[in-house]
Parts: sequence; structure tokens; C-alpha cells
Amino acid sequence: MKLPDSLREQFKIPLGLLLPIGQDNRENIQKYLLDDSYIITVGDRTTEKMIEFGIIPSLQIIDGFEKRQKRDYPKIGKESELKIDNPAAEITLQSIQIIKKAFEMSSPVRLIVNGEEDLLVLPVCIHAPENSVVLYGQPNKGLVLVQITTEIRNKAQTLLDMMK
Repeated sequence: MKLPDSLREQFKIPLGLLLPIGQDNRENIQKYLLDDSYIITVGDRTTEKMIEFGIIPSLQIIDGFEKRQKRDYPKIGKESELKIDNPAAEITLQSIQIIKKAFEMSSPVRLIVNGEEDLLVLPVCIHAPENSVVLYGQPNKGLVLVQITTEIRNKAQTLLDMMK
């Protein structure tokens, strides 16, 4: 499924709460997490930031880039790794299947994307377990924190359905 140019602006609207740069600290993030929260990060910098805060994401989706600049993968150590191809501005059916598989594995799981991971926030929001919190970066704005609810699942599915 490809992102049509007509939807690009729609995808710049945060799916959840935007913690502006400077307010995206451990204390503010921790307020939205429960002890049993299934934490999902999408993006290298977001994943790295959570690890630095001592918050180990259950599922980490990374591509080795930050703002289109190649970078080293965030360091953690003990996660299982899955690899997929997912071209820029697309969501492949394989990516959706691997995300579903990742949710069935013992965490932490790291999904390394050859291509681009940004849009994978949508299938993550649709298929995430009930107690999930998704974190992803909003370029030059801050960190988006999405608590998974039926409303969020429906919104993500609607956006996914608009892609061809």
C-alpha cells in the first residue's frame, strides 16, 4: 500500500499526545505508562531515547536512519531481531504480518526495516495488544505518545484504508 501525495499532510497530524521538544523527558513519558504497559517505539532516535531513560520498549521498530541520515542502531543487547523490507512511503503486507508475529514473541523484539519505518505506526496501532503505548518522533516538534484504544485503532485503520 502506498501513501498518495494527497494524504501526506494528513499523516503529519499526530495520532496521539504530542510532547513538545524539551517536554519529552522521562518524567513526562512515565506519567502515561503503567507497570504492565506494552511499549512500542517507532524510530531510531525514539528507541534510543527510551533506552537512555531506562524504559526498554517491548517492540522497537528501527531503520538505521534519523532524519534521512544514516546512524548506528540504538544499543540494548538482549532483544530478538526480525528483519523486513518496507519501501519509503509504503506499508507492505509482509510488514503487517511481521508486526503481528512480533506481538506474539517474547519481548523485547527489535524489527529492523530495510527501507522506511515511519508509516508502520499504522499497523502497529491496529494490531498492538490492549495495554500498549506507542511512541514515535514528530520531526522538529517532539515525541508523540499514543495510548491504544478502540478509537485509535479505528483512526489508524481508516488512514490505512485510504492508502492504495
